[in-house]
Amino acid sequence: MLLALWLTFAPLNEARQEVAVAAVNGRMYLFGGIAGNTVLASVEEYDPIANRWRFVAPMPEPLHHTAAAVVDDRYVFLVGGYRTLAFDPTDSVYRYDTLLDAWMRMPSLPAPRGALAAATIDGKVYAVGGTPNLAALTVFDGERWTSLAPMPTPREHLAAVAVNGRLFAISGRRGGANRDAMEMYDPLTNGWTSRAPIPTARSGIAAAAFGERIYVCGGEGNPSTPSGVFGEVESYDVAADAWRAEPRMPTPRHGIGAALIGGAIYIPAGAAVAGFGITATNEALVIASPSRRRAALP
Repeated sequence: MLLALWLTFAPLNEARQEVAVAAVNGRMYLFGGIAGNTVLASVEEYDPIANRWRFVAPMPEPLHHTAAAVVDDRYVFLVGGYRTLAFDPTDSVYRYDTLLDAWMRMPSLPAPRGALAAATIDGKVYAVGGTPNLAALTVFDGERWTSLAPMPTPREHLAAVAVNGRLFAISGRRGGANRDAMEMYDPLTNGWTSRAPIPTARSGIAAAAFGERIYVCGGEGNPSTPSGVFGEVESYDVAADAWRAEPRMPTPRHGIGAALIGGAIYIPAGAAVAGFGITATNEALVIASPSRRRAALP
C-alpha cells in the first residue's frame, strides 16, 4: 500500500488564487489567477531541487479560471478562462514553450469557456465543462478544435485527469451546487461512462494521477466549516472503481491546481476561504511505498 504525507515548501513570490498549474520536465509552472482586485498575467516557475520560485515570461493577457494541459513534456496549453473580474469567458488558447520561455497564440476554442478543465491524451488536448456550456467537450489535434460527445453531468469548477488513454471528469458544480459525478470519457468510442461518485462533492479542486490512482484535493462549498473550504483529500483507484480517504491538506484551499513531480503532488496558491482570499502556500502530498519514500522526497 502506498503511504502519503504532506510537506511544506517555499511559498510563491506572488499570492494568488484561481490559477492554472502544470508540471513539465521536473519543474512546476503556475499561471495567472486573481490577487485582490487584479487579474494577473504573471507566471512563476518552481524548481523543486532548489526549492525556489522565479518569474518567467508573462502570459499574453491576464487570465483566471483558465485550464492547463501539457504536450510533449515541453509545451503548456492554456485554454479558455476569464479575462476580468466580471467573469467574462474567453475562447483564447495560448501555448507556452518552457524551453524557449515564449508564448504563441493557438487556434481558438469553438466558443468562449471559463472555469473549465483540460488534460492531454496521445498529444491531443481535451477541454471539458466550464461556463457557459457546462457539458462541452472539445479536442485540439494540433491543427483545429473539434466538438465531441457532451459530458453527461454538466458542470464547471471541475477537474480533469487522463489515465490509460481515458479522460476522467471529477466533481465540480452547477447552479451553485457541488456535484459528486465521476465520469470517464473514452476517445476510441466517443462515449462516456459513469464511475463511482466522489465521496465529498466539491468545486474549485485540484487533481493529479499517480500511476492508476487519482488524487483529488481541496475545494469549496463546505457547509461544515466557517471558511467554506474543504481540506479533504480522496484518491480513486481506476481499476477498482473505488475511493479512499487520504491525509488532509495542512492548509485547506480552493482555486488551486496540481502538479505531479516524481512522487510528490504539489498544490500551490489558492484561497483559504470560500470566494476571494489569496495565499502563497506551496504544499505537496508525497506518495511512495515504504521502500521508495526516501527517493520520492523532493
